[in-house]
Amino acid sequence: MSQDMKPSTAAQKLGILLSAAPESFQQSTISRDELDALRADPPAWLTDLRKNGPFPRDVIAQKLGVSKSGLIRGGITEPLNSDEIGELIANPPEWLIHERAVHREVVAEAARQKEACKAQANDA
Repeated sequence: MSQDMKPSTAAQKLGILLSAAPESFQQSTISRDELDALRADPPAWLTDLRKNGPFPRDVIAQKLGVSKSGLIRGGITEPLNSDEIGELIANPPEWLIHERAVHREVVAEAARQKEACKAQANDA
């Protein structure tokens, strides 16, 4: 028996903005098999959304190298498309430069803590 998911969950797993997906996708439940089929052989609308957006906040944050909170602090509250993201990357404002540095520090600290936990577990 296949498990069904809400369209919002499927959109999140596909890395797309639900409101930008076709109405038929937004209004139907998606089975795991259907999700796997969309991943394996994406239709044109999905390929276009993944390439050009608009993108959900988590995808924007990943593309810019910042946290989702960093986006909000930078004033990015609406979905962006690939051209808008490209412009930010090409001409990074001060907030983006700052948030990238903060994000790198957070990621490095998390990695350091993970290694410390591993070392501590190995010593035990």
